[in-house]
Amino acid sequence: MKKLIGLVLTGLLAAGCATSTIESRTRERAVAYAALSPEWRDLVSHSQIKVGMPMDAVYIAWGKPTQVFVSESSDGTSTTWRYQATTYQEYRYWTHSYYGGGRYGYAYAAPRLEYDYVASPYVAAEVVFEKGVVKSWQNLSQPKP
Repeated sequence: MKKLIGLVLTGLLAAGCATSTIESRTRERAVAYAALSPEWRDLVSHSQIKVGMPMDAVYIAWGKPTQVFVSESSDGTSTTWRYQATTYQEYRYWTHSYYGGGRYGYAYAAPRLEYDYVASPYVAAEVVFEKGVVKSWQNLSQPKP
């Protein structure tokens, strides 16, 4: 449990040092935000996107993508943004504690069950753009442990 608390605190501290918020991204791309329709500004301010939105609106709503792919088909060029998230899966294992009574004393091993948490990244969302606007998007579910 101490390890999990340490991981959570470390994550919160790291996130606090380099946090990108909707407000900071709106300031960063103020001209693009001002050019959005009132409906899209409302969606963006609530971290929502919609088919037809420009890339800047998605960036403001969801932030910088983890991965960017450019592909080409007979329909033309498309750009795909992927957003990753992390889940923590419990990992259990047996270990032994050694107890002893000195150089000539007794020694025995007591088995005990330990656990730790392993970080597993996964693709949480994907947005496909054609001609600079959202063609399709999807949220993907967190993998089951």
